[in-house]
Amino acid sequence: MGFPKGVSSVNDTSLPLWQGAWIAAGVVGVFTAILIVWPVFRHRRKGDEVPKQTQYNVPVEIAYTIIPFIIVAVLFYFTAVKESAITKVSADDKVSHIIDVNAMQWSWQFTYKDNPDAPTVTGTTAKPPTLVLPVGERVKFNITSTDVVHGFWIPAFMIQIQNLPGVKNHIEFSANKIGTYPGRCNILCGRSHSQMLFTVKVVSVSDYEEYITNLKVA
Repeated sequence: MGFPKGVSSVNDTSLPLWQGAWIAAGVVGVFTAILIVWPVFRHRRKGDEVPKQTQYNVPVEIAYTIIPFIIVAVLFYFTAVKESAITKVSADDKVSHIIDVNAMQWSWQFTYKDNPDAPTVTGTTAKPPTLVLPVGERVKFNITSTDVVHGFWIPAFMIQIQNLPGVKNHIEFSANKIGTYPGRCNILCGRSHSQMLFTVKVVSVSDYEEYITNLKVA
């Protein structure tokens, strides 16, 4: 009922909400189906007599007004709580790493602020870039765009945030499972939108530090 647990801090926060919403939808769906099927068989026409006609039923009308309101209110509450936790961003001195993510037609640029001397990793449609992250450590991302609106999306991490021209967005999370994950732009941004890809590589902290050092040497 969702993405694997433990892949990122966002997964751990949003997965219960995702699963709970589906469970709630399932319960409502089953209950609605029963309400539809029950009168079909219970009140089937058995002759030419016309059933008693009623203009309204106050208890029923109150029920089908209040119950959906309660459902929406509960979903809204839990969504707001989870969203606040996911979108919370710390001050720069409170996070382990900072990475600038700039989108452009039609690829990505990654700048590792841990190392001021490190060059910006710039990809192309022919050679998509790799975003290297240290496992288990929180990373703050500064999200920008050079030209049009793009979408920084890592499906396995359950995160998506827009790259807006002239606006700096932020998102903060930790990647908690070593591995390689696909990333892409999920907002139609032009002719080569489908080729606007990147790879996320989650490595050990020591391997990440070595990678940063190698970027400095480069």
